[in-house]
Amino acid sequence: MESTPDFARKYGVDMILGGWLGDGKEGNALELEALIKSANAHPDVVKRVIVGNEVLLRNDLDVDSLIGHIREVKQAINQPVSYADVWSIYLRYPQLFNEVDFVSIHILPYWEDEPIGINRAAEHIERIFKQVEDKMLSMGLNKPILIGESGWPGIGRQRGYARPSIVNQTKFIRSMVQVANQHGFDYNLVEAFNQPWKSQHEGVVGANWGLMSIDRKSILSLAGSVSENPNWPMHFALATILWLLIVAAYFKKLRCFSLPRLLLFLALGQAFSVCLVTIANFLWFTSYSESQRAYAIFMVSANAALGGLLMQRFHDILTGKPDDRRLAKLLRVVYLIFIPIALYKTHGLAFDGRTLSFPNDQFAIPVLGVCCLAVCMWIGIRRLEWQTLAFDSMTGGNLHMPIDKLLAFALSIEALALVVGETKAFMNGYDFIQAHPDFMEGLPFALAYTFHNQQLTTWLLCILILAIPFWIQIPRGTRA
Repeated sequence: MESTPDFARKYGVDMILGGWLGDGKEGNALELEALIKSANAHPDVVKRVIVGNEVLLRNDLDVDSLIGHIREVKQAINQPVSYADVWSIYLRYPQLFNEVDFVSIHILPYWEDEPIGINRAAEHIERIFKQVEDKMLSMGLNKPILIGESGWPGIGRQRGYARPSIVNQTKFIRSMVQVANQHGFDYNLVEAFNQPWKSQHEGVVGANWGLMSIDRKSILSLAGSVSENPNWPMHFALATILWLLIVAAYFKKLRCFSLPRLLLFLALGQAFSVCLVTIANFLWFTSYSESQRAYAIFMVSANAALGGLLMQRFHDILTGKPDDRRLAKLLRVVYLIFIPIALYKTHGLAFDGRTLSFPNDQFAIPVLGVCCLAVCMWIGIRRLEWQTLAFDSMTGGNLHMPIDKLLAFALSIEALALVVGETKAFMNGYDFIQAHPDFMEGLPFALAYTFHNQQLTTWLLCILILAIPFWIQIPRGTRA
């Protein structure tokens, strides 16, 4: 970043220059040396200096070592010096107020140990600013406060009441600007641009805090209406083209359908088409490496293959010919591709899911397929029983294997583990413990955050639905 001050001068921009600190003593020394040199060489554009960013939050340094670095830089430059971290760190280590020339705090409602919903985000900014200010004034100090980071993610996993979306991001930015103007807050918005490189450490949600995309296209506007997907007309057109291809493939076969069954078949084809286009767009947009792009291609292909098999199965059931054993085998094989992926994703979310996204979109077609098979069975054979949801239902065979119930059991256990893991993650947060020191008093709050997560509850429903066909065993030689 050595050339940044020269760019700032060229474009008439003042800047806050930061020095990154980690857990490496030698690396920190080099970083501080470069920071001091750059600040002294560019006093016309470098107006303030930050020594370390969230180093105490990450536990890379202890507070005394950090204070030593702050003092070192203050003695070597003329600009005001601060340390940047989440607001609660300044309350946990109030001695920092004495060391900095101005206080730099991060207020990120999405990342709070007790996540704040978008409707309370602006109020939260005001409350936290006042809380930090009151603590500082109680120590007999009166220093400027900079909200060093504040923003909202546009895409990614939900945390409690805090749901990433372009609409919510727009609401936050607009309300943040209004609150800052009303109270005269000094602040930075995070971020100007999306940062794909952050996906390696912070997942999809970490890469999508920008007001603009990586190729400098506006994502949201400070005025006027905002759409969650401004390209939806094109995506719907692509889905309709795909639907027309399905209609063309089945055109002659559709003549034998009654009108209600024809409408159902066409509706299912359109639903699958929309799902497939949505999956392809989202996975490709949120793929930031070659391996992620390869995964995106694989998942889109698997969904397309499954969608095609399901449409044929729907056709057979609705025309009264649900006994194609070969098709039932293929369906089971393709579903067996999705089950290990679902287990892997759920396990990750349960045990280390802070930044992992819920894969609801990737499993929309498999889950919708199980539900639609039930609907078609009810319409096609005029009854719906537990056994009619098996892959080999109405084929006169038995495709069930011992591993099937094991997979179904594993999905059910992982669903429970996800609830426990998500709840435990909230209860382990430092700020959560400070607010709710008693376990039994804090548990209802943690459970509320868990079950108000619509992405999480949707995923729980998805994996439980996926398990249904693998629980069912049809006795040999019988027809459901």
